[in-house]
Amino acid sequence: MFDHITERFESIFRNVRGLGKITDKNINDTVREVRRALLDADVNFKVVKSFVKTVQEKAQGTKVLKSVKPGQHFVKIIRDELVALLGSDTEDLVLKSKPAVILLAGLQGSGKTTTAGKLAQRLKKSGKLVLMVAADVYRPAAVQQLITVGKQADVAVYEEGTGDPLAICKRGIEEARSLKNDVVILDTAGRLHLDGEMMTEIQQIADMANPDEILFVADGMTGQDAVNSAQAFHEALPLSGVILTKMDGDARGGAAVSIREVTGKPIKFIGTSEKLDGLDVFDPKRIADRILGFGDLVSIVEKAQDVFDEDQAKDFQTKLVKNTFDLDDFKSQLQQMKKMGSMSQVLSMMPGMNSKALKQLNMDDRQVGWTEAIINSMTPGERQRPEIINGSRRLRISKGSGRPVQEINSLLNQFSQMKKMMKKMGKMKNMKLPGLGSFGKFN
Repeated sequence: MFDHITERFESIFRNVRGLGKITDKNINDTVREVRRALLDADVNFKVVKSFVKTVQEKAQGTKVLKSVKPGQHFVKIIRDELVALLGSDTEDLVLKSKPAVILLAGLQGSGKTTTAGKLAQRLKKSGKLVLMVAADVYRPAAVQQLITVGKQADVAVYEEGTGDPLAICKRGIEEARSLKNDVVILDTAGRLHLDGEMMTEIQQIADMANPDEILFVADGMTGQDAVNSAQAFHEALPLSGVILTKMDGDARGGAAVSIREVTGKPIKFIGTSEKLDGLDVFDPKRIADRILGFGDLVSIVEKAQDVFDEDQAKDFQTKLVKNTFDLDDFKSQLQQMKKMGSMSQVLSMMPGMNSKALKQLNMDDRQVGWTEAIINSMTPGERQRPEIINGSRRLRISKGSGRPVQEINSLLNQFSQMKKMMKKMGKMKNMKLPGLGSFGKFN
């Protein structure tokens, strides 16, 4: 996420942080590089112009600062202004009606149907009874796709197959009312803002449904195209917010940085993976930190807390303290980590971990599956006591897992080193890990 622009800002900050004195020259030089970085990321030109002007004006004050490092203060100015540009605070869904209606609008291929499922699952987890309405009768298999997504999310879908989208939405809302649903999500057809007939149709749906939220779903990888489309839809519909999809790809960042300033509407969610749980609340502070290369440790902790079972975590801690941690436990932890997303996705949230750094690590997300296959090819006794795995056993495990002996050797060596490290950590009082509490508690 934001790989290109993050690398640019990391380079800029390396030069800025070392400045013992701020002058007009290095202010102008830095601002010029910031301008180039934002424009290269496809940020709206007017947004860039306003942003760098504000940064430049505030940076002038750093020339006379004596109490702090001027360079660090310059970095803080850029970060604070970016947070303000992104929206400062998170924006919650406003769902006051019974049932509350959420209307999803956007271009074809923006990911509305998948987003509908993600949003439905998120609301369901918060205790809401949700109904999705399949109102895209134009795209082949769109209705079936929503039905499939609904089954995955365990959320009901109202569908009529074909027919008038306006009538389908009306009857879907009536169905939700009779079933006492809390929320109705209207999955409408993708449409170009230049298509007058299709825009009239969604205006009629909005007038009929009187939705609590009208969310524009935009492909985050399209940069200014997403911003321009959002602006056009906003002129036709009273948008309440934006959802940026496909942000787990090589998003340039232009849409995320520009869209609120141009439309005046907040980004409420971002799609971070193809999985149904891959929908995150848009937090301007965290996104700004990721764009600038500062990482997002808070999100890592939250993901860990969401996926790690508390009882399993306590059991894991006990084993660490007693040094009884074996390869079955290791496999279990790998399986839990997989729920957090790909390893590259999790590592990308670490400070300084841009695409270049990830390439240097040679991280292959398939490695987790290969490691599981190796462990599964071991006997229960071998998993409990890896030290008994001799040459002939390694050859058998290699054949069983389909992985070379070198990988079995590497896994066993890494596990041995990890056990030694964990033993030391287990002896440390009040040692804390995200979502796992403190070590030493079970002595």
